[in-house]
This record gives sequence, C-alpha cells and structure tokens, in this order.
Amino acid sequence: MAHSLEHRLAALGVLAGAGLEIGALHEPTRVGAGCRVEYFDAVTEAEARALFPELPPGGFVHVDHVGDLDRGGLGAFADRSFDFAIMNHVLEHLANPLLSVRELFRIVRPGGIVVLSIPDMRFTFDARRPLTSWEHLWGDYQEGVVESSDEHYLDFLRSAAPHVFSEPAANLAIHVARVRGRREHAHVWSSRSFREHLVRALAAFGIEASPVFESTGDGNRLEYFSMWRKAGPT
Repeated sequence: MAHSLEHRLAALGVLAGAGLEIGALHEPTRVGAGCRVEYFDAVTEAEARALFPELPPGGFVHVDHVGDLDRGGLGAFADRSFDFAIMNHVLEHLANPLLSVRELFRIVRPGGIVVLSIPDMRFTFDARRPLTSWEHLWGDYQEGVVESSDEHYLDFLRSAAPHVFSEPAANLAIHVARVRGRREHAHVWSSRSFREHLVRALAAFGIEASPVFESTGDGNRLEYFSMWRKAGPT
C-alpha cells in the first residue's frame, strides 16, 4: 500500500543551503532547487541494490559518504558543517539512536534545521511489538552500544514474519543473520513516545532546539515527521 507524503512537502520548502541526507536509499527527500544535498549511508548504492533486490535497481541515490552511524560515522563532519540535515526512517534501524540524534544537531549550524522522522509502529508490521523505552535507549547510549543484539531481530521476526518460528530450529539463525544484514527495525516507537524521547534526549545533551513543523501518525497514518531549528543566530 502506497502512503502519501504530502504532509512533508510544504514544510520542506523552508530548507535552503547545504545539507546532508542520511539513509535516503531510493527515496531522497524532495527539496527545493536552492538546496545542495550530499548523501550519507552505511552502504554504497551498489551494495544497497544487492541488499534490497525488491527495490527498483536504478533508483538508488549516489552515496557521497559511507560510514557506520553506530560507530561514530558522522564524526567525519566538523561542527556546524551544514545548513540542514535529514534523517527519515533511519533511527529505528540503529543500535544507538541517541548517538545519532546528538550528532545530527552537532553538524548543523545554529539556526539550521534537523529533519527527523520515524515510522509510527501503529501503522507498520511493528504493531504488535512493545514500544522501546527511554531506559533502553539511554542505557545503549551510555554503554556505547555499536551493534543490536539478536533479541532485537527476534522481536522483529515475531511481529513481521512469525511463520519462521514454525520452520526447523536451525533456520532461525539464518533469518536473524538476514534481517541483521538488512538492518531491519531494532527499535519501535509511536509518534507520541518518539517525541517524548527526542525532547528528553535534547535536554540530556544540552541541545536547544524547537520544532518548526510536526506531523504525527494520528493525522498522516504513517509516521512522526518533524523539523527542528537549532537555537542560535543564523
């Protein structure tokens, strides 16, 4: 089922200047002609085609920067490097989402914009999974976790592909390895729970930012989509 992204379009018109989009794959964000965007991902476009054969092979963006977000990949960029940064439907795949939240705001200049969205679990194959707690996220951040445990992916399989548990037991490790390779959803949020965690994280990191646009799953039936302006002179 295709989902409309119309709720994003008017808000994205405020973006201008130099930006970084992370994890665009085959769906780069539609920005205005005045924007210059570089692309960052964990894999090259050729590797993405092999990992996701179900997606149109010619549709992947050219990846300018390859790195692992959980292992400090955004550390390649200096403070205040960009006018905006975009991360749509990426945080749920990460072992250490709060690390990337901190880094996104670090690489954006004061007055710049961070675009963040996550799928609202109520409208996805995650609907039967328990919400990721703040304690889980903060613990992973404090411990410097760089890789999700198998339990994250077993939880994913229980919700998205429960039939695999009826197969021979030896097959389960194969399924876990496959979803790990594809970096399937390790964490799960509703629009409300994610926003609460985001606000709490910004306070914990001493980051001053305010929302300039928000759209929740209650209205768009898909995601929590938001744009946050980092405090400071433009």
